[in-house]
Amino acid sequence: MSDETQQPVFQIQRVYLKDLSLEQPNSPAIFLEQEAPSIEVALDVGASPLAEGIFESTVTITVTAKVKDKVAFLVEGKQAGIFEARNIPAEQLDPLLGIGCPNIVYPYLRANIADVITRAGFPPVHLAEINFEVFYQQRLQAMAEAAAAAPAAAADGATTH
Repeated sequence: MSDETQQPVFQIQRVYLKDLSLEQPNSPAIFLEQEAPSIEVALDVGASPLAEGIFESTVTITVTAKVKDKVAFLVEGKQAGIFEARNIPAEQLDPLLGIGCPNIVYPYLRANIADVITRAGFPPVHLAEINFEVFYQQRLQAMAEAAAAAPAAAADGATTH
């Protein structure tokens, strides 16, 4: 095998909006409210293989705005990217898919979320930058804690499905 075939390859194949939904269950009455809405943001990332050396990375954001106890709007967006990642050591591939790819995809999602909220008639919500490395480390820790708790739960006679 030549050195060329063993060189690490990382390329963006495509970035696309996979899913976007908007709900305004209390419109138009909510527009008459004077109080500023409270904003909640939930984040999730995922990665899955599509073919040999080809992966899809996704970032999902859910933004919920409430005035008092009424939902002003709920926006969920899923931005995805298709990435080619070949000849990358296994210990580097997971962080690449969990940190590097979301860092590429997220700015597109931020713009799409702000745009749909503005088009819905609300002031734009500008999502903060996200440190995907910290998010990745937190997910690894949570998975390790869940794995450590699973044998204890099984020993107590609990079942998990």
